[in-house]
Amino acid sequence: MVSFDANDRKKIGLGLTGFGVFFSFLGIIFLFDKGLLAMGNILFLSGVMLTIGLKSTMQFFMNRQNYKGTISFGAGFFLVLIGWPIMGMILETYGFVILFSGFWPTLAVFLQRMPIIGWVFQQPFVTSFFDRYRTRRFNLGC
Repeated sequence: MVSFDANDRKKIGLGLTGFGVFFSFLGIIFLFDKGLLAMGNILFLSGVMLTIGLKSTMQFFMNRQNYKGTISFGAGFFLVLIGWPIMGMILETYGFVILFSGFWPTLAVFLQRMPIIGWVFQQPFVTSFFDRYRTRRFNLGC
């Protein structure tokens, strides 16, 4: 049995992060409703801060390698707040992909080991995509 050490702060943070993703999803489903998208963004960021801590969150977003993603995500967040939800979500999505690009290969390995959908991620065209991305990312030093 694997032990997962989670105090109450981390549990609340994971819950807020989940609600943030849920509200963002609802905001997209309801034709880019700016209220739901803004609430989702605020819940997501506050959940991340509670889960990993304020100092770690600031270090992650202010890391030199993450500037491009941080600026894109922040600009998208601002555009959603001022009432331009479609442009804001485009920028946020781009920033999110750039910020969390280091986690995609780990996510791919995790998905390959899942019993129901793992076979999709074990197909040669999917594994070649992740291998190509991993090779390109590490060779360019991004």
